[in-house]
Amino acid sequence: MIKLYAILMAFVATFIPTLAMAEDGFASNWQLGLQTPNSPVLTEISSFHNMLLVIITVITIVVTALLAWVVFKYRRRAGDKPADFAHNTLIEVIWTIVPVVILIVIAIPSIRILYMEDRIPNPELTLKVTGYQWYWGYEYMDYDGLEFLSYPIADEDIDTAAGQKRLLSTDNPVVVPIDTNIQILTTAADVLHSFALPSAGIKRDAVPGRLNETWMRLERPGTYFGQCSEICGTGHAYMPIEIKAVSKEEFKAWATSKGGVRRVQNSETVMPDSTANTLQNEKVSEENIPAKTIKE
Repeated sequence: MIKLYAILMAFVATFIPTLAMAEDGFASNWQLGLQTPNSPVLTEISSFHNMLLVIITVITIVVTALLAWVVFKYRRRAGDKPADFAHNTLIEVIWTIVPVVILIVIAIPSIRILYMEDRIPNPELTLKVTGYQWYWGYEYMDYDGLEFLSYPIADEDIDTAAGQKRLLSTDNPVVVPIDTNIQILTTAADVLHSFALPSAGIKRDAVPGRLNETWMRLERPGTYFGQCSEICGTGHAYMPIEIKAVSKEEFKAWATSKGGVRRVQNSETVMPDSTANTLQNEKVSEENIPAKTIKE
C-alpha cells in the first residue's frame, strides 16, 4: 500500500507541473486543450471550443441525472402500479424546443468562424507552399528570388540548446512578419499533403494541380511548429513545418539577406513628359468645346 501511494504521489508531482508548463508554439507532454492562440482565427476557435465544452458537459450531467433518477424511481418493486399514460405534451414540447435552441446557439458562432477562416482580408504578404514527398517548398510571391526547400533535421543533428525539436525543426524555417495578413497558397507536386499550423488555427490540403488558400496573422514573435496532416506515404511523419515570426523590420532584413527583391505592388505606367503634356492639352481643349457641340 505504501509503495502504491509513493508511485501515485510521484505521478502527481510529475504530471501537474507539466500541465502548468505548456509551451508556446507546439504541443507539450500531457498538455490539455488547444495550443495557445497566436492568431485571431485560433482565438475564435478556442472560444468556440470552450463554449462547446460547457454545453456538452451540461448535457451529459443532465442526461445522466435523468437516467439515474428514472432507474431509481421506477425500479421494479412489489406493489407498484405502473402508470397508464403514454404521452406528456409539455415534456415533448420541451425536448423538441431545447435541442433546437442549442443547435442555434452552436450554429451562429460556427458559421461566423467558418466565414472568418474563408475570408482573406487584404493580404500584405503571399506565401506559396508546395508539398513534396517528404519535404516542403516555400515561395514568397511578393519577392523575386526568395524561395527554398525545407527538410527535417535528422535526430542526431538536433541541437536542443538552440531550441530545436525532434521531428519538428527544419533546416530552412519559414520567416514571416508579425501583425501582417499573410495569404497562404497550398499545392502539391506528387500526392495529397496538408499544411497545418495549430498555433495559428490553419489546416489546408495541398492537392496536385490545384491551389487552395488560407490565411494567418501571427500576433507574437516566436517559433511555431506544425506537420503534414494528410497521410502521404512512408515519410509522412517526417514533414515538419517550422515558422519563425519576427518583427517587420527583422523580416525585411532577412529577406534582403536571402537575396529577395520586393516586387512593385502598384505598378503605374510612367509616361514621357511630351505624352503627358499632349494629353493635358487635349483635356483642356475638350473642356473649351461648347456643351452643345459635345452633345451633338
